[in-house]
Parts: sequence; structure tokens; C-alpha cells
Amino acid sequence: MGGLALPQLLQAESAAGIRKSHKAVIMIYLPGGPPHQDTFDLKMDAPREIRGEFSPIATNVPGIQICELLPKLARITDKLAIIRSISDAVDDHSDFMCMTGRRKNRQPQGGWPAFGACVSSLLTSAEVSVPASIALEPRMKHKPYNAATPGFLGPSRSPFRPEGQGRGDMTLNDITVDRLADRRALLESFDRFRRDADQAGLMGAYDSFNQTAFDVLTSSRLLDALDYSREDPRVIERYGKGDPKPRGDAAPMMMEQFLIARRLVEAGARVVTVAFGFWDYHGNNFKNARAELPMLDQGVSALIEDLHERGLDKDVSVVVWGEFGRSPTINKDAGRDHWPRVSTALLAGGGMRTGQVIGATDRLGGEPCERPVAFGEVFATLYQRLGIDLATTIPDLSGRPQYLVEPGCLPMKELI
Repeated sequence: MGGLALPQLLQAESAAGIRKSHKAVIMIYLPGGPPHQDTFDLKMDAPREIRGEFSPIATNVPGIQICELLPKLARITDKLAIIRSISDAVDDHSDFMCMTGRRKNRQPQGGWPAFGACVSSLLTSAEVSVPASIALEPRMKHKPYNAATPGFLGPSRSPFRPEGQGRGDMTLNDITVDRLADRRALLESFDRFRRDADQAGLMGAYDSFNQTAFDVLTSSRLLDALDYSREDPRVIERYGKGDPKPRGDAAPMMMEQFLIARRLVEAGARVVTVAFGFWDYHGNNFKNARAELPMLDQGVSALIEDLHERGLDKDVSVVVWGEFGRSPTINKDAGRDHWPRVSTALLAGGGMRTGQVIGATDRLGGEPCERPVAFGEVFATLYQRLGIDLATTIPDLSGRPQYLVEPGCLPMKELI
């Protein structure tokens, strides 16, 4: 019955959520919280101990300036929407709010599900061999950077993780499709016996895992999408080559992930998540930024330009953010500390209105002074871009209907 090693494939969710269109979201999480004052919200009128070392540069949108270390993004700012006033972060080194749009307190039984889990549970499938939700981020040393889970939606909505030896499981080797079908029939006979004894509902997840595993094994679509070497060398060069070594206790800086993410949504995935680098700059803020912002600049700008050139910019939304911002005052170690009162986000694609800045902070960059934005408003916009009705509810483990976003969070009128 066994014969196949499928440890990673059995983490795949049920592949719901893929239609003929390329409606999708790419979420780029920056673990640790990047310094908003040194990226997209420079404060040149602030005192030196707050202003920092970097200068702003003009973008291709009159009146919008960003950091001098982001020249490639400056050249395509007409394709970006910059939010400078995310206002409801918490002081928690975790991906939870960036992946769910909610806080950890007052969770229903099982916990709030991540965005990818919700999407894969709501949208119908058209390409079963490509999971709806795919997580490219690694298992990070600081475990809360991987805190988001499928929550009360259960393990069948876990994202597929094509890391480690998992790719080796996505081939048939010497097993024919006919033999695989026989093994499947044998598995089903065992499953029927175990299902009678299952009282926790986990058998349904196993069924889903097995279905997805067989679908992936009998199709090359997912494996081909992960193989970015098939791309034109000029495209690969545009994205650049990253460093596979993890930064701090978080993620490596792999520009290749951005290219793979584009290939995956093109193949049919609905939600692809990426973690990039380590931005907890308590010390050497400016030295670290000089080394790492150019890599972010190249990878994200290449992704956005690529989506536009391939005609995917109306369908594929991109969001780039961290869990909170950084303190206005530069500390004794030339760093900036945690600052959940305000942070920034970068959005692109999805047919959203771009070439604009949304919100503003005070002279010191410490508080929103115009248009405070909640994480949930961004999520509401992303759901709307996918064509999902925000009146939709999903039952939790107690059967109680739960809305996709917090009450009062609506799609941002500035973007749609």
C-alpha cells in the first residue's frame, strides 16, 4: 500500500480555488518589521536622531518620494499603491496579522485561519494538480514567524510547502499511472475501515491529502511551475540571485522566490506566500538597510514588472509588509526598535488604483495623522479583488458562522 514517500504532499490542501482566470494574491512577508522611515515614509524635517541617514528620491509619480536605496521601485511607482498609515499592529514578532488580518486574542476554537486557507475553502477548483494555497516561506528558527495556520478550517486547508525533500515526492519514478490507480484503490479500502472509527473528523483531511497527492503525482504542472530554470535567462537575471542562508532567525533573501511565485499563480495557484529576510534592526539599522534594501528593490520590482508584461496585473494582487513599523528615535546601537503604532505596506496589481500614497504620519513618523488603515481593510480589498463576497461566512468548529474580516473592515475605496 505504501510504496510512495509523500510526507510533504500530505500537507497539501484540497486544491479548491483555481478557475480559468489568474485571479490570485502573492503575499510577501518581511519578518521582523522593516523601518518605515527608511523605506517609504522618510521624514526629512525631523531632528537628526529621528531622520536617519538616507535621502529621498523622486519617483515616476510627481510628488511621491521614497528611499534612495529603492531606485527600481521608484521607476515603477505608477504601478504601486503605498500605504503609510497601517495603524492596528501589535508588538508581536509573528506573521499572524500579516497572514490572517486579525489579532491573536479572542480567537474561536481552533484559531483564525490564514488567508490562503479561507480562499482555498471558498473558490471552486479548475486545475486540481496545483494546490490553491502554496507557502514558499521556510520553517523559520523563530517559530512565531510561522504562526499562521489553517485554524478552524482544519489540516486539509494547510498550504502546500514545496521545500526540502518534498519536490522529490512529486514524481512517479518507475511507477505507472495504472499502478498508482491500483494503490489508490487499496488505500481507499483501508480508509473506509478507519473512517468508521474516526470520531474527530481527521479522516476527511486524510482523504483530501491523498486526493491532492495523487493529482500532483499524475501531473507535471506543479513541478514545472517550481522549476524556474525553464524561464528565459534574461527574466531570471532581472529577478536576480538571492542568498539561501537565513538572515537572523527568520528567512533567506531569495529573489528566486518572487519568480517562482509568479510561475505558481500563472499555473493556477490562488494564494502564494513568501517570507523575505530579517528586518528586526535593533542595531546597525542603516548598515543592514544598505545591504538588504537593494535586494528587496530588485526582487519586488521584477515581480511587478513581470506581472504587467505578462498581462497578469489585472488579476494578480501583490502585498508587501511586515508585522509592525520601527521607532522614530534611533537608539544607542544605531537601530530602531519595535513600533506597532504605525507601519507601511506596498500593494500592486489586482486591477487596483495605483500611482498613489494612502495615509500619512506626523512629522516624526510616529503616529498616523491621516487615513489610519487597518490590516483587515487590506484583506477585505484582497478578497474583493478575488471576487469573494465579504458577506460570505465560514462555520467554525462550533458551527458558528465567521466573517472573513473583522467587523467594519471594508474594501479600501482608494484602491477599487
